[in-house]
This record gives sequence, C-alpha cells and structure tokens, in this order.
Amino acid sequence: MQTKSTHAPVTDANPPPPVHKTVSSSELLGSCREVRIVHHGEQYTLRLTRLGKLILTK
Repeated sequence: MQTKSTHAPVTDANPPPPVHKTVSSSELLGSCREVRIVHHGEQYTLRLTRLGKLILTK
C-alpha cells in the first residue's frame, strides 16, 4: 500500500529552505571585540579573545 506525501514537491518555484547561512566574523563584529545576540528572548555574547578565538556565552 502506497501512502501519499503531504509535502509539496521540491521544484524551482518551491525550493527547500536553506540549512545554513555563512557570515564572516568580521561582518558580525566589525571593529568591536564582542557582539550581543538575542535568541528567543535570551541574550548571548559572542566575544573575540586576544588569541583570535570566538567564545559564545549566555
């Protein structure tokens, strides 16, 4: 027995949503060493360390 899919077929007019987005850290940080990100009402801090690493904290 075959079941019918309830999902619309993927076509050029109906592309799947993107899985990810690429953004450079310099685009996010600019000339700052940290940026605040609000996600679902919670605030996170993305910080650039002295060694050039990124740390995300809540």
